[in-house]
Amino acid sequence: MTVRSWRFDSSRAHMFYTYILKSEKNGALYKGHTENLQTRLNYHNSGKVKSTKAHIPWQIVYFEEFDIREGAIAREKYFKTAAGRRFIDKLSI
Repeated sequence: MTVRSWRFDSSRAHMFYTYILKSEKNGALYKGHTENLQTRLNYHNSGKVKSTKAHIPWQIVYFEEFDIREGAIAREKYFKTAAGRRFIDKLSI
C-alpha cells in the first residue's frame, strides 16, 4: 500500500477523514478522525489536545477519505485494534 502525501483540497471539503499523525519529537503515533485535516492538525500542534500535547510537533503521515462520518469513525476504531496496529506496522510509517 502506498502512503499518500497530504495536501488540502477545498473541493473535497465535505469528506470525512481517518488520519494517523506521527510526532516529530519522538515518533509516537496518534489515530483520529475529522472533517477538516488542516484544522485538526493545527489544533493538535497548538497544544489544545491533552493526549497529544507532550509530543508536539505532529505531521500527517497517512489518511483515508470517507463519504460519511460513520465510515471514518469505524476505521479509526479499527486502527486502534491489534489487527489495525499490524496494518499500520505494514505501512512502515
